[in-house]
Amino acid sequence: MKAEENNIMTLDQFKDKHYGKIGTKKRDELQAGYENFKIGALIQEARLEKGLAQAELAAKVGTTKSYISKIENNLKEVRLSTLKKIIELGLGGHLELSIKL
Repeated sequence: MKAEENNIMTLDQFKDKHYGKIGTKKRDELQAGYENFKIGALIQEARLEKGLAQAELAAKVGTTKSYISKIENNLKEVRLSTLKKIIELGLGGHLELSIKL
């Protein structure tokens, strides 16, 4: 069955239609928002795996429960230096970054 049948479209087709092609301002904003959401979701998942409450993670990192909550719920963007502290000091992990061109 083709994606065009029954008005079904792929996620990329949906994003193209409603947010524009890759490289347009609206599409770039959507993608940036998704990346922030993904970081928050990954932090929350790791925190729960470690059996930590938000307040416990915040205490380990030297921040507030409110700040951790805002990151996990995509209400606040996390600074790279804070993300590193959350991962390394709070969760006992290692942050790896990559750049793809």
